[in-house]
Amino acid sequence: MFPYGSEIEINANLKINYKLVLEKLGPLLTADRIQKIDRVVAQRNFDTAVVLESIYDRGNISAVMRSAEGLGFGNFHVIETQEKFKESARVTQGADKWVEVKKWQNTTDCVKNLKSQGYKIYVTHLDARSKPLHEVDFSGKTALVLGNEKNGVSPEMVAAADECIIIPMTGFVQSFNISVAGALSLYHISQDRMKRGGGNASLTNEEQDILRAYYYLRTQDSGFQYLEELFARGQIKA
Repeated sequence: MFPYGSEIEINANLKINYKLVLEKLGPLLTADRIQKIDRVVAQRNFDTAVVLESIYDRGNISAVMRSAEGLGFGNFHVIETQEKFKESARVTQGADKWVEVKKWQNTTDCVKNLKSQGYKIYVTHLDARSKPLHEVDFSGKTALVLGNEKNGVSPEMVAAADECIIIPMTGFVQSFNISVAGALSLYHISQDRMKRGGGNASLTNEEQDILRAYYYLRTQDSGFQYLEELFARGQIKA
């Protein structure tokens, strides 16, 4: 579910091929910055989708997003069925700049979209059919779904699940905070994918270059404006 094509929208009236973005913005970045972007892009995973359903506390969304980005996961979905959110001063530490977030108004559309792209839905939910996290194969296209702080995932999401999964616990408490559950699950998924021999990364060479171009734009505060000026002067063509 890589979300981008070869043309990058600079503004409502201008789209530029990613190769031009790399060519024009690359010389403006330091060698260290380019190396860091290259390293991150090479390890990005879009085969694993992180889905948050009806989360009440925005701080929890930020925390899971930060864990996802730090572990190389770039495919992030938020189902906003809550009418009210608990605001939080907690920030993503810049993770939202590097994760591709898709927002949904309801569970039905999100599930339909994921399944149409070949994703298996793995829902964190405790019932009779639940499997421990370590018994599930995450090597293909999978969506990890984390639910509401109070009620967990919705009955609709449970019904749509290919598997219900749990994090085995040996203490008295029955569940982790959503931010902790997200971090533990995503770390396990990254390790599981590497152990199975395929590595955690999932992008083709072209997809890596396209994502690299977006990161060049995001790391350069005036990147969009600079490309607009080059276009206005006739130094690049759409």
